Amino acid sequence: MTLTVGAARHGSGRGRREVPGELSARVPAEQRGPGRGRDDVRLLVSRGTEAAHHAFRELPGLLRAGDLLVVNTSPTLAAAVDGRIGSTRVVVHFSTRGDDGRWAVELRDPDGRGTTRARAGGPAGTEVRLAGGARLTAQEPLSPGSGRLWWARVSPAGAVPGLLREHGRPIRYSYTERDQPLSVYQTVFALPSPDGSGSAEMPSAARPFTAGLVAELARRGVLFAPVTLHTGVASAEVHEPPYPERFVVPRASARLINDVRGGAGRPAAGRVIAVGTTAVRAVESAAGADGVVRARAGWTDLVVTPARGVRVVDGLLTGLHEPEASHLLMLEAVAGRAAVDRGYEAALDGRYLWHEFGDVHLLLPEERADAEHCSGNQQ
Repeated sequence: MTLTVGAARHGSGRGRREVPGELSARVPAEQRGPGRGRDDVRLLVSRGTEAAHHAFRELPGLLRAGDLLVVNTSPTLAAAVDGRIGSTRVVVHFSTRGDDGRWAVELRDPDGRGTTRARAGGPAGTEVRLAGGARLTAQEPLSPGSGRLWWARVSPAGAVPGLLREHGRPIRYSYTERDQPLSVYQTVFALPSPDGSGSAEMPSAARPFTAGLVAELARRGVLFAPVTLHTGVASAEVHEPPYPERFVVPRASARLINDVRGGAGRPAAGRVIAVGTTAVRAVESAAGADGVVRARAGWTDLVVTPARGVRVVDGLLTGLHEPEASHLLMLEAVAGRAAVDRGYEAALDGRYLWHEFGDVHLLLPEERADAEHCSGNQQ
């Protein structure tokens, strides 16, 4: 498997690079050798077109007292469940819980290797028999013309949280080596959701954080603003733009973000750095045209692009994933196209590992020539 990165993804013709399959992270960092932990990954730091190589454990020395990390508290669900349509085996990926109790689901075919391959959704009325006697009935596409995700109702009503706990497993993609327990897919920031909602796929940018690293960041004066955005099932084959997802920006987090950003004659106290593209989508969905973040909860269909820009976020910590347009366009909105292209080239040259178990990329604003040389908490 190869992935294409670089400017040519937008048709510029400036050349392209392919990501060799061996750069896919097949197991979590803590399983790659004795004594290793989640934070044993590499950290590429981009400031404009300047790229530097670090260990993730160096993050506290790369941030400053007063900087704010926006983190996603959504828990990862055991969202893959085996089922049957007649005598045919299928795998159901539970993606998003609707306000009416239905779930957006993706039907997949098992590939015989422990992972799955694409399968057309529907048609309406298709019934899937699930473990424990539950039944799923496809009702309508998530959006007109969509063949991948369908709204479906599960009976008995309210059965899905228990079904996932008892019979579900984390969604696994073909580049990974083996099934993993759900705990491997939970981040240190994850909190249980009262209604059983969560993310079909891990908010993976936060995976390298450990309790010890969070404590060290807090000791050095770095702040944290929790938000929630429940991620749905990505379109691994066709790279569709994200569809509406549920999010919450609490009042306390909105106030903290605004305080750090300054404004109305007040200087900025630090930089607002989102941990993951999900955190960007949540906080930017709660920001008005004036850049002020307000407490919000509901659904967001925001797609962050360079044309739209960002109103709140100064920097972004993110993984190295498939270079679908929606993902890289968000990075470009935060850091600019030149920075993203140079960062991805540096990641390839440095043999960084891709995907949710891989290395991470910190995009920071360029330092001004007249900026203070003192970096606060750097040591």
